[in-house]
Amino acid sequence: MLRTMGFPGQYLQGPKALHELGSLLSKMGFKKPLILCDTIVAEKVWPLASDSMKAAGLEATHIVFPGECTQAAINALSEHAKTVAPDVIIGLGGGKTIDSAKGISLSLDVPVVICPTIASNDAPTSRLIVLYDETHRVAGVVYLKSNPVAVVVDTEIIAQAPARFFAAGIGDTVSKKFEAAQCKAAHGNNSFGTPPLDTALLLANAAYETLIKHGPAAFRSIATGQLDDEVERVVEATVLLSGVGFESGGLSLAHALIRGLTAVPTMAAMLHGELVAFGTLVQLTVEERDEAELAELLELLCAVDLPVTFAQLGQTTSLSAEEMSTIVAATLAAAYSKNMNPPLTAERLEDALVTADATGAAALRKCKR
Repeated sequence: MLRTMGFPGQYLQGPKALHELGSLLSKMGFKKPLILCDTIVAEKVWPLASDSMKAAGLEATHIVFPGECTQAAINALSEHAKTVAPDVIIGLGGGKTIDSAKGISLSLDVPVVICPTIASNDAPTSRLIVLYDETHRVAGVVYLKSNPVAVVVDTEIIAQAPARFFAAGIGDTVSKKFEAAQCKAAHGNNSFGTPPLDTALLLANAAYETLIKHGPAAFRSIATGQLDDEVERVVEATVLLSGVGFESGGLSLAHALIRGLTAVPTMAAMLHGELVAFGTLVQLTVEERDEAELAELLELLCAVDLPVTFAQLGQTTSLSAEEMSTIVAATLAAAYSKNMNPPLTAERLEDALVTADATGAAALRKCKR
């Protein structure tokens, strides 16, 4: 049976990595890069990228990301980009900017280079483009023809971002060990449409072990604006290991729950990784993992201020029967929910949601003592 893995063409990580962008693009033969970034990144980070490209003799321009990664926004940005005739698209910013840059790349059929300014998710290395609607709900997923040709991760810039984004990256990564294992157990496929290679599961497992060992210390460093080896290790886990691990290993319930949780307006505005963190707790509850594994996960999530209850996700009142039904139905409608062994049922999922919320509340009380 054929099995597939995907990787970015090159991966560069470290302090001042963005200073190497121009040289990297030049070595790869690009001459007319177009950069997509939002107004804040344009003010604070674009000058660094621009100077780097000017020093390499490249003719670079940038356009402004409007704030939401919708298909309509990508279409409008692509029409604008066509007037510049770029030979490579650069995504400079957070997850939705990155996915929009991928969307432009797909529309114009040119390569994409990703330069994340926050480590809030593992979008940089993958082919996936997550589309949203105007109400911030996930609307669908489309794919690039191939992975980004390069990923440039400037950890000096990432260390300056709010700690909440760094924690969200941990939340997005912590699920991958369990999701990839369930995908394999359920004979599911990864994003390339094949069963996962064991290498993908090894990377997903390594990402989790890195977070358990280094996550809390790295979060404390980020909270005080420090860049150290703990931060570097966690960024490598949340961007590279997690990115390759999920794309080539496959996803399961923790990510399927994104569809369900964002279907309730009070939770729709939470960061992707925050939702996945709670989704991981739910998945381990469905799997009936032992107390030691649940305690290990909860200790990490609490240490980095990730949500472990519905209240922390913005749902401060008890879910109504209708809201619970909406979450369950939307989750089970997501393709990833099929990657569970034994197969997931509405009753098991609802029970797990209630139990996970109670377990998380108990853990919070223990953390605050």
